[in-house]
Amino acid sequence: MKILHIYKDYYPVLGGIENHVKMLAEALVQRGHQVTVLVTHPTAKTHVEEINGVQVIKAGRLATVASAPLSVCLPILLRRQRPDIAHLHFPYPVGELSQLVCGRAPRMVITYHSDVVRQKGMLWLYRPLLWKILHRADRIIATSTNYMKSSPYLSQLRHKCTVIPLGIELKRFLEADPAQVQSIRRTYGSPLLLFVGKLRYYKGLQYLLAAISNLPCKLLIIGSGPMGAEWRHLAVSLGVSDRVFFLGQVSDEDLAGYYHACDLFVLPASERSEAFGAVQIEAMASGLPVVCTELGTGTSFVNVHGQTGLVVPARDSAALTAAIHSLLRDEQRRQQMGLSGRQRALREFSLQTMMDRTTGLYSKVLDFCDQVQ
Repeated sequence: MKILHIYKDYYPVLGGIENHVKMLAEALVQRGHQVTVLVTHPTAKTHVEEINGVQVIKAGRLATVASAPLSVCLPILLRRQRPDIAHLHFPYPVGELSQLVCGRAPRMVITYHSDVVRQKGMLWLYRPLLWKILHRADRIIATSTNYMKSSPYLSQLRHKCTVIPLGIELKRFLEADPAQVQSIRRTYGSPLLLFVGKLRYYKGLQYLLAAISNLPCKLLIIGSGPMGAEWRHLAVSLGVSDRVFFLGQVSDEDLAGYYHACDLFVLPASERSEAFGAVQIEAMASGLPVVCTELGTGTSFVNVHGQTGLVVPARDSAALTAAIHSLLRDEQRRQQMGLSGRQRALREFSLQTMMDRTTGLYSKVLDFCDQVQ
């Protein structure tokens, strides 16, 4: 099977969708498929390379507007491709328009990662294209039932949707180096809360920092991003800087140790831009209970309230405080939720499960194409 993935960026650019596309593309290659990824290059020069068996075509970039790279080359390069299936990763308007005008794949699948949330001023221009590409798709992958129901677009196209949750390589989170775990606990003490993710506006860390001022614990924050400096200043102004540790980026090799060293994972996301919350899977695979917020997205699909953790209203520091406090004082409940979370991760969110579901969908789409012909 020849599969073409279309998005705006690819490794070494890091991000939730970028990581997903790379993981999916490489896993497809391992299953014997021919995979090409078409994205943009950070510079004006087009670059082609092979990464772990995946042909990566990076079209020269003209500029970036509202987080969307503009490329004159991308539609031209797309026109030259003859895949069996084009798999678009939404939202990326340039890729979607290019596929409508220049795409030659007989079948098209779209993974709908997120609504357009922040660029509302441009949405009125984009909306006609959005509807057209969604109607044109043979199947739309929604990453959770929650998002399918709450999205103003997917909720009207449920008949075209297939729910395939994101999956990750779970093995590296199931165990950790005991010496590293003990070292982290000796360094920071206990109880320990953990946050992992890009420090962006929709992560809602300001609400967690406010909650920390009323909790007898410490918080480790792993990740970097544009809100880092502001949230550091906020920790100082709230008087919690001695109990909040901004650790920056942590290597993949060391990350599992932090999950295993902590008592509770918290994802205090405040906006629908947090469409899934895959870091919760990492925490659950590590045996950590999770506290997250209700956004009508995948956050409360991954973390099941009362089973794998607790779900509280978004943008509510008092609710975060109450949920965290209730779990910190009940070790037996934390252990049970941690066990349930690990079982759910193994059952629903492994890379193997995601790949089985994705390739199964490809086959159904192509079989339907053959029947129509």
